[in-house]
Amino acid sequence: MTVSSTPAPADRPPIADPAAPLSLCAREPHVPAERLVAEMVPPPRFDAVRFGTYIPDPNQPSQTEAVGVLESFAAGLGGAHASGKGTVRRGFLGFGRAKAPKAPAGPRGVYLDGGYGVGKTHLLASLWHATPAEPALKAFGTFVELTNLVGALGFQQTVRTLSGHRLLCIDEFELDDPGDTVLVSTLLGKLVEAGVALAATSNTLPGKLGEGRFAAADFLREIQGLSAHFRTLRIDGEDYRHRGLPEAPALFSDEQVTKTAHATEGASLDDFPRLLDHLARVHPSRYGALTDGLKAVCLTGVRPVPDQSTALRLVVLADRLYDREVPVLASGLPFDRLFSEEMLEGGYRKKYFRAISRLTALARDAKRLVTPGEAP
Repeated sequence: MTVSSTPAPADRPPIADPAAPLSLCAREPHVPAERLVAEMVPPPRFDAVRFGTYIPDPNQPSQTEAVGVLESFAAGLGGAHASGKGTVRRGFLGFGRAKAPKAPAGPRGVYLDGGYGVGKTHLLASLWHATPAEPALKAFGTFVELTNLVGALGFQQTVRTLSGHRLLCIDEFELDDPGDTVLVSTLLGKLVEAGVALAATSNTLPGKLGEGRFAAADFLREIQGLSAHFRTLRIDGEDYRHRGLPEAPALFSDEQVTKTAHATEGASLDDFPRLLDHLARVHPSRYGALTDGLKAVCLTGVRPVPDQSTALRLVVLADRLYDREVPVLASGLPFDRLFSEEMLEGGYRKKYFRAISRLTALARDAKRLVTPGEAP
């Protein structure tokens, strides 16, 4: 394509190259509340997972034990929706009620604790699939997505919307803000009263959430009340994304990344520092929509993130890309050098290690996009 060197008039935008790749920085999606509710299902990466597709590490018996416990838990959710108040609520906004047995005593949920990459999300999604209820009566989302839902619908409407569910699955249950602690603790308490079963994953035991971040006694008191709702299952093991797999692929040049972006339909191309600036202008609840339709993300000039707020936003984007199986091709520094030593030793270290693990896996996926013979 020939491009004129004559600048376009000031009142007329330049003609876009139809072959040019997409840009994340050009996207500012709006996500209505209805979409937030409708998308509370396992992400595309976990559409087909089941307990039978989970491969326990033979050296970690806790993984096999967890599968058995969760299978039994799912089977136990096959009866009538039990409400502690003797009612069952159905419908998108909780309309329509019928009598139901009183909720059974004891914990109404399971809590999967373990390091990053031991398959917790795989097991949580398998539980969602195995629970004998129609999709409209079970919900699956990250902790961030749950708090965003409350922000979109309001607290009371969220309670009414989710109270008719058989099961609520919460992935990456990490409380980074005392206000969110109170909010979610209260919400889950209301849902337990309504007979909703709960399942959650996290990298930290319920009684230990928040340590190293906040020293407030109120924070720990809220956590202790919340932890009583769960039976804790510890899942030991190493990160399966690195178990028996090669190291992260060698870095590509800016030229290779740019050429691949132009040659790959549905790929985006962005300068990494500019993308980090753009993420600050888009609410994390919209990061999923930010990646809609992308077949690959190409980034030039990857460098260490400058501060903690930027790093946490990047973690959310990495999670959404990983959920959607979007490969990431990059130039610059390798992903294991994104976060400073201070960050990796701080209270959010497990989030950062998870992001490194997931981005490295997506970088392996992206290697197939590069023309053979041009890969480093």
